[in-house]
Amino acid sequence: MIEPTTFEVLQKELRNRISIDKRVLDEMREEVRPLKAATRRIQPRSATAISLVGTDGGNNQLQFDPFRVQLVRVVDSSHNEYCLEVITPRMSISELSIRHFETDARPRTALGRMMAYLGISNLAGLSPVFNASPEELSVSWMNVYREMTEWAVLFELVRSKDFGTDTIIVCDGFLRSKMFAGTLFSKYRQGLEEGIRQQFERNRRRIYICGIAKRSAVLQTYRVAMALEGVMRNAYPCYLEVAENIEERVYKWDEYLKRTDKFVAGKMFLVKFGSSPHDPVWAVDLLLSQKTEAQTIFGYLLEDAKDGFPVPLYPQCLQRAHENAALVDFDLQLLEDQICDVLRESLGDKKWIIDELALQESDPAAQRYS
Repeated sequence: MIEPTTFEVLQKELRNRISIDKRVLDEMREEVRPLKAATRRIQPRSATAISLVGTDGGNNQLQFDPFRVQLVRVVDSSHNEYCLEVITPRMSISELSIRHFETDARPRTALGRMMAYLGISNLAGLSPVFNASPEELSVSWMNVYREMTEWAVLFELVRSKDFGTDTIIVCDGFLRSKMFAGTLFSKYRQGLEEGIRQQFERNRRRIYICGIAKRSAVLQTYRVAMALEGVMRNAYPCYLEVAENIEERVYKWDEYLKRTDKFVAGKMFLVKFGSSPHDPVWAVDLLLSQKTEAQTIFGYLLEDAKDGFPVPLYPQCLQRAHENAALVDFDLQLLEDQICDVLRESLGDKKWIIDELALQESDPAAQRYS
């Protein structure tokens, strides 16, 4: 607990610092002022909305797991499962690459087909993360592998699935990635756009792609300035395109902003799906080639978001996909039981140790919060 004297010093320091930096807020207010006139009203439209989400490995809170097992699983908002793999940190990257190709080098999975399109035959060529020696390979490679699998499933859907209606595909996160090697992400984006054109030529169906971020540094930075200037405070659903200078103030990496040849496949917009001036605002990336169709895309999203639950005014398809992908409660217990069964089989006459550990409190220190 902060002592009163310490609090007084802290308060004085904060007052001095904010007084000095107030000009920063003034500059931000000046930057967002033109956005008020650039805000556009969203007109509702009807179309199918689906979302893809991968199971978050960080949520696999197993009581004990010496192998640090992670599931790579991608599902959509209709509970269709596109990928299910088990990986561990000690897996060989070359062994994992072999999973995705037949013996004659033909791709056999969504990730394999994406790599084949990009002109590579192994994971080491897909991302620099996979290119380290076994001794130097960080366990973070599993998160990158999960991300690549999600991109691959999206790629497969757009290029191969037959859609019955015009459809908007909602991704979990911005349409940007720094994990691809070289200019592969730019080639990936071109493949998506090619697939969208082929869908219309083949089936007369329009496919739209957008990505919604869980949180946005742009919104966090400019929230006060926007409120003071009345930006996005309209009494109706609305959106605006984020100016490049605003992104530049927030993001320090030039390539994350402008390098469409490497890392960026989307253009950022701010969107409010509610009719109250105080409803939440979300940061959304639209595919670069579709940014001129923002009114249509946000009209589709509005129809999906207005009945959002449990998060109000947030796309329901994305919430359903998260619910379908979450590995919790009974599903998590089943996974843990499977790991325990395998451990028992491998331990022979010492298998009773597993049952003993299962009866012990895995985190005794957690009782301090009870």
